[in-house]
Amino acid sequence: MNSFLSYMGGKSLLARKIIPKIPEHKCYVEVFAGAAWLLFKKEENTSDVEIINDINLDLVTLYRVVKHHLEEFIRYFKWVLVSRDEFYRFRKELPDTLTDIQRAVRFYYLLKLGYAARIKDPSFSIATTSKPRLNLLRIEEELSVVHLRLARVYIEHRSYAEVFARFDKPDTFFYIDPPYYGCEDYYGDGIFDQSDFMKLRDILASISGKFILSINDVDHIRDLFRGFHIETVPTSYSAAGANRKKYVNELLIMNYEPPIES
Repeated sequence: MNSFLSYMGGKSLLARKIIPKIPEHKCYVEVFAGAAWLLFKKEENTSDVEIINDINLDLVTLYRVVKHHLEEFIRYFKWVLVSRDEFYRFRKELPDTLTDIQRAVRFYYLLKLGYAARIKDPSFSIATTSKPRLNLLRIEEELSVVHLRLARVYIEHRSYAEVFARFDKPDTFFYIDPPYYGCEDYYGDGIFDQSDFMKLRDILASISGKFILSINDVDHIRDLFRGFHIETVPTSYSAAGANRKKYVNELLIMNYEPPIES
């Protein structure tokens, strides 16, 4: 299945290249979940325990509400319109003044109808060549399968360092998808900066579990993680709401040798 979110840096295309490289494990952890494309695309029965984590409270609240309060979440959309005025009304609201369900509705609406799924300063997306990405008549149909998939998934809101400290075991597999190098502030100010890559490297050098880290291919990252197994994977992406594709190389960094694909 696919993720129900458009999200900056989502791995919709890269997931099929990463999943065959995942080793056997009991506990599956996404440290920077975002749209959680790997979780939704991988087979559920390959992990005894599944955990997704993100530092963005709006995103974590959305996951929790879809998991626990889907019916009430859907009910809110009975009185919502797809319009520019509605978009900017939602944008003006302060998330901390809302209930969890209202907060989740607001965030989902802004993600679905914002240009390029921007987290910071979202703007309304409209085009003469495509329909709105938010279909008010199919929300229940689209999210019911997500609700079922999340039923046995733990949803955490911790820093990446806390996630490793709490869940690292020899039979844990971590998928790590931090902000791209040079794009650290796309997800909010003060959340992750370039010094965090060295902190992350040092943590990964000491864990007992296995991991795959996906990141953009830049010399600094290659140098920083040169002690690990590194593979170059060509991929393409286009920002949600934009039609132009970019073709790039992505690095998959691992602390093990993955099986050779037949």
